[in-house]
Amino acid sequence: MLWNWDFAFSILPQILAALRITISATAVGFVLAMALGLLFTLLVRSKIGAIAMLSRGFMQFIRNTPLLVQLYFIFYVFPTFGLSLEPFSAGVIGLGVHYSTYLSEVFRSGIDAIPKGQWEASKALNFGKVQTWGKIILPQAVPPIIPVIGNYFITMFKETPLLSAITLLEIMQTAKVIGASTFRYFESFTIVGILFLLLSYSSSKLIRHLEVKLNTGH
Repeated sequence: MLWNWDFAFSILPQILAALRITISATAVGFVLAMALGLLFTLLVRSKIGAIAMLSRGFMQFIRNTPLLVQLYFIFYVFPTFGLSLEPFSAGVIGLGVHYSTYLSEVFRSGIDAIPKGQWEASKALNFGKVQTWGKIILPQAVPPIIPVIGNYFITMFKETPLLSAITLLEIMQTAKVIGASTFRYFESFTIVGILFLLLSYSSSKLIRHLEVKLNTGH
């Protein structure tokens, strides 16, 4: 038989162990992407022209270069300048910075959709910038963009196999190693594909639930 159940069950613990690394890289990378994305959104809106221009230029550069090239640069070129990173750290930074430039546009669209009257109301209430953003703008801007944010989260999860290029032993790299050592690729790659499908589908359902709940409350 092409499929061997005994072999599949024997490699499953090894693949599940690597799955924890994949999930961790996705979660930490996405938190970084969210934080940097919001920061870039604010920097682009800066009244200081040089800051706004540099922020736009940086985001355009990141968006228009491949993620794989950026990962190689962070992991293999940064040590030339005295900054050596572990594969996990390099991967998280690469994912976070890359996707932050896209999430910045998502945040921008949500913020731009806020009616002008809301900004005027914050001034009338004598709110400072922190209060305005924290109590008025972001609570209204985020719920409508949850689906897009969720899509980027799932996309990031599905792109974690790129981290194998910088020697991170995530789920896809583990499947490759198993295949190379046993000359059986069918089981390992099939298990990985099923795990990606199950987790992506579960994430999409969770995001949909969160969207409904937040927008209902909103």
